[in-house]
Amino acid sequence: MDKKKEWEDAIREKRVTYDIYAELPEDGQRYEVLDGALELMSGPSLVHQILGGKLTYLTTQSCGTDYFILTAPLDVILSPRNVTQPDVIFIHRGRTDIMTMRGIEGAPDLVVEVLSPGSRHRDKVRKLDIYGKHGVQEYWILDPVARTLERYEQDGSRLTLTDLFEGEERVVSDKLPCISFALSELFAEEQIGRLLAGG
Repeated sequence: MDKKKEWEDAIREKRVTYDIYAELPEDGQRYEVLDGALELMSGPSLVHQILGGKLTYLTTQSCGTDYFILTAPLDVILSPRNVTQPDVIFIHRGRTDIMTMRGIEGAPDLVVEVLSPGSRHRDKVRKLDIYGKHGVQEYWILDPVARTLERYEQDGSRLTLTDLFEGEERVVSDKLPCISFALSELFAEEQIGRLLAGG
C-alpha cells in the first residue's frame, strides 16, 4: 500500500498516529491529532496573536528563569494519538527531558489556549478532556470576547475549573507561584478593543 493511500485511510477512519501526522506532506495548513482524528486548525486571528504575545511577554518577566515559555506552532506529543499545538506552553527547567527535536514529548506544566470562534468546543471540551487524561497539571483558556481567563488544575485524571479571572483581578497559580499579573494588562492594547468591535 502506498503512503498516500495509507494516510487517506487513517484520516478517514480516525486512526491517525504521530508517525502518520509527521509524514503528511506540507500543505501550508496546521493540524492537530485529537484521539486519532486529524483536525485542521484555523489560522490565528490578529487578536489571538496579540494576546498570546502579551501573555508570553508578561509571564517571561516573572517566570523565565524557572520555565521555558514556548509558543505555537510546536507539537506537544501527549501520546501517539494525541498531538496538540497549544498557543503557549510552560515547561519547568527541571523537566527538560521532555523537550526533544520532535517537540514536547509528554505533559507540559501549563498549556494555554486562546479561544477563536471556531475553536471553542475543541478547546473547552475535547482538549480539556485530553489534557486532563494525559497529566497536564494546569490549563488556561483565555477568552478574548468575554475578557476572561479560566484556570483548570489537575484533579486525578481530569482537569477541574479552579478560578475564573476577569476585570482587574490578578492571575495567580498555586502550581506556578512565579505567575502574578492583572488580567486587564492582557487587554490594555487599544487595538484589541478596536478589532473585537469589528474595526
